[in-house]
Amino acid sequence: MINISFNRVSSKKLYIQIYNQILSEIESGSFNIGDKLPAERELCEQFGVSRAPVRQALSALELNGVIFSRQGEGIFVKNTHVTNGISESAIILESISVEDIVEARMNIEPIITKYAALRATKEDIEDLRATIQKMEEETKAGQYVPETDEALHTGIAKASHNDLFIKMMAAISNAMKQQEMWKFIRDRTVTRPDYRDVNFAEHKMLIQAIEEHDEKTAVKLMTDHMQNLYDRYWKD
Repeated sequence: MINISFNRVSSKKLYIQIYNQILSEIESGSFNIGDKLPAERELCEQFGVSRAPVRQALSALELNGVIFSRQGEGIFVKNTHVTNGISESAIILESISVEDIVEARMNIEPIITKYAALRATKEDIEDLRATIQKMEEETKAGQYVPETDEALHTGIAKASHNDLFIKMMAAISNAMKQQEMWKFIRDRTVTRPDYRDVNFAEHKMLIQAIEEHDEKTAVKLMTDHMQNLYDRYWKD
């Protein structure tokens, strides 16, 4: 393997700094097409960061056609320059990061869920039941439909009867739709059969707690669900 020493990074947008350093080394000829990059763990050590920003940087490089991965073998150089258009590459990098999206959801959604459990009306519960039933049908059919997942979380926000919470969830949903890396990583993790089944089970228990107006259980279930989401994205 080629021996390259990367500089440690600091401040926000860590993944952009990591992305730029790796891309610079590839463009300068330190790596050739077909060369293997250092493993994620080694990159984390060199950059002095957790796995999350490293994976985001690598995902952006893959989306931009610079690298590719082989399951169980590693990450390799595909091109020595960005193959997507400049504007498309900018959108990938400048959109709200996946890490920021997950961090916001981990902190905001349990609070929203508390008030949903306290305030959900009969109509709110009926809507949530209809959505969870749809998710169950899709799961049994071997499908993960992002729109159904989004509808469920939006429904929980609506059940809180707090207009600002509803707007916050709309902003988060919009950020997820605009960030190509979110879709890229999601399609490699949450859509897997084992995660798809667990994802449904977590949502079903959550909706049941809201139906029973059990805010403590609902908050714990949403907190656990968000933590599991984080783990699925960054630790697998």
